Amino acid sequence: MIKLANNTISDSEISSLCDWLKTSPRLTKGELTKKYEKLWSEKIGCKYSVFVNSGSSANLLTIAALKEIGGTGEIIVPPLTWVSDIAAVIHCGFTPVFADINLRTLGMSDEKIIDKITAETKAIFLTHVLGFNALTHKLLDVLNENKIPLIEDVCESHGAIFEGKKLGTFGLMSNFSFYYAHHMSTIEGGMISTNDDQLYQILRMFRSHGLVREASSKIYQKSFYQRYPDLNPEFIFAFPAYNVRSTELNAVIGRTQLKRLDHNNETRRANFKLFLQNLDSDKYFTDFALEGSCNYAFTLVLKQADDQLCVQVMKTLDLLNVEFRRGTAGGGNQLRQPYLKQLNGNNSLQDFPSVEHIHFYGFYIGNYPALDTKKIFTLCNHLNQLEANL
Repeated sequence: MIKLANNTISDSEISSLCDWLKTSPRLTKGELTKKYEKLWSEKIGCKYSVFVNSGSSANLLTIAALKEIGGTGEIIVPPLTWVSDIAAVIHCGFTPVFADINLRTLGMSDEKIIDKITAETKAIFLTHVLGFNALTHKLLDVLNENKIPLIEDVCESHGAIFEGKKLGTFGLMSNFSFYYAHHMSTIEGGMISTNDDQLYQILRMFRSHGLVREASSKIYQKSFYQRYPDLNPEFIFAFPAYNVRSTELNAVIGRTQLKRLDHNNETRRANFKLFLQNLDSDKYFTDFALEGSCNYAFTLVLKQADDQLCVQVMKTLDLLNVEFRRGTAGGGNQLRQPYLKQLNGNNSLQDFPSVEHIHFYGFYIGNYPALDTKKIFTLCNHLNQLEANL
């Protein structure tokens, strides 16, 4: 059997957590959360990080903070991503504008993004899908020239790099997820990272009801106290915000998981290369952009639109007891989902041929450090024996 995901939290980590719990510690957000945020910032190479209860909450707070500093407008988003990226854009009053993907990275094509930029564009929300880097110099140059903020969704790509820098350090803000199936886990949890001082203060307040006391800057706090002398300083709500705090328990696990992240990622990279090297490139797309990638899944994509082969693949995976997801990240083309039907008037599916191909002929299979490499060879052998409908 090849499971879709394997628990990254070890028995020893659970034992350590139990020992810590026996000391009757504070469990809600506290000093250990701050230490974990600092470690994470150092790990990826940014100034600030804010730990929240999920990657989806990280998406939401990021877009809410963007609205606070710049107002609403259009945000260019990928049709291949997790639903919470697009949902956050909609919830915060922005208009999602979609750009087709590049098959080699599964992220938005830089040319397609650039074609969609208008005077109403407030940001580019770029997802690094399933461990692939979606950045290019061309895209970064255009965004810099036009002063358009980049937001990076790195929820599926911890440890991936571009030009020697970790993904999540190129944009105005970046999001990470520590869900069970991802590169590392805090049971549930997410992180927002940024180098912007003002956004850091706003994000901290948005995390906890909009409370000014949650800001780490005394100067920032004092400015509110002076403006609102009639209010109790402990209860000034600057924004109509949220409660998406994580806990000390999650932070304890996160700090231990970080110690093993690099080693586990190297195993995942080796596994994925082995998978692609042994897959029949006449039947399956193998020309992915692997430089800097860090994949927690095997991306299996039919080279041509072939319904017969697609059915054979799914039957074979079921027979081999291999768990998989059709459509890869988020189930494929988000433009086909019910929640977008009312917003879809200007989008013809014919304008998104690459994501449409992934939707119908793309899959992902679990890739994790504990996976026996013999199973990779066996899987590829069975897949290669299938007959394409040429």
